[in-house]
Amino acid sequence: MTKRDYYEVLEVSRSASADEIKKAYRKMAIKYHPDKNPGDKGAEEKFKESAEAYEILSDQQKRQKYDQYGHAGVGSGNGGYGGGMNMEDIFSQFGDIFGGGGAGGFGDFFGNSGGRGRTRANVGSNIRIKLKLNYADIRNGVEKKIKYRKLVLAKGATFKECTTCRGSGQVNRITQTFLGQMQTVSACPNCGGSGKTLSNKPAGANENGLIYEEIETTIKIPAGVQEGMQLSIHGKGNAAPGGGIDGDLLILIEEESNPELERQDQHVIYNLVISVTDAILGCSVEVPTIEGKAKITIEPGTQSGKVLRLRGKGFPEVNGYHTGDQLIKVHIWIPKKVNSEESELLKKLKDSDNFSPKNARKDKGFFDKMKDWF
Repeated sequence: MTKRDYYEVLEVSRSASADEIKKAYRKMAIKYHPDKNPGDKGAEEKFKESAEAYEILSDQQKRQKYDQYGHAGVGSGNGGYGGGMNMEDIFSQFGDIFGGGGAGGFGDFFGNSGGRGRTRANVGSNIRIKLKLNYADIRNGVEKKIKYRKLVLAKGATFKECTTCRGSGQVNRITQTFLGQMQTVSACPNCGGSGKTLSNKPAGANENGLIYEEIETTIKIPAGVQEGMQLSIHGKGNAAPGGGIDGDLLILIEEESNPELERQDQHVIYNLVISVTDAILGCSVEVPTIEGKAKITIEPGTQSGKVLRLRGKGFPEVNGYHTGDQLIKVHIWIPKKVNSEESELLKKLKDSDNFSPKNARKDKGFFDKMKDWF
């Protein structure tokens, strides 16, 4: 089945602001929420569709990929975006879109319409760590073994059923909303939604029976990541109080600076400095690349500002098929001082018609090239 355009789903323009997108999603979520449309499969699918659209368009990086490549850039085969969201994903990720803030999420806002619990699953907190990568790691992708501390269930910790919610993890209440009188469900304030309270607390454990432990794990970093990107590894975060689903491990990417190369999106920039004589006569030089050295030829008569290209020597797109190039910008070094012998040689060259700047007017491509330099 062909997916509809995400902007069409939320009924916004492609230039819509983040606030406009959020308001549009809230409107769609209210309209098609399952609690307002019990048993309506069509409304449920539109509810999921609008949540999927909001997941992409509310994230700047995902939205940029979608604008550039469409669904192919954010599909399930490209980083997991928009891969078909289930209800648990929606309630856990976007429950605070209405400002509820509690574990009840959408359920707190709409009620549970006949006793269906809409509270979020008991989930542990996320852990965020920073990971530095060099250019070679980023170009090729890499597996990294990391160590970090996370909360786990302490040995010997035991639990009993919560007396407030009787093990359900939820409490019900009747409220008056703009939709009329509605029964709402929220997380139990006594057990935090787990349905259990701690009956035996081991030494060193916190009030939830959790204790810190050092974890070692191997993570796979895809090729092409960039500074500031965040990767999520499900279930590697802190344990949930009273049992439940572990949180996520969030990996924040940092790029190590390279003393010779500079990144520009998917391209790599290298500034090559050559002498006047090499520019005039031509030469062969070695330049650094991400993965070693490469020999290039400087043609006779090369002008300062010329850009040479090593195709495919840059970075790949993180979830695409294109690989950037290495761009070599040529700079000609003019010495500030010359000795008497060099001065005499230069004076002779100065009198040569071949060295007159008037010849630049005869070079039809010279000024066109200058436009590219700037």
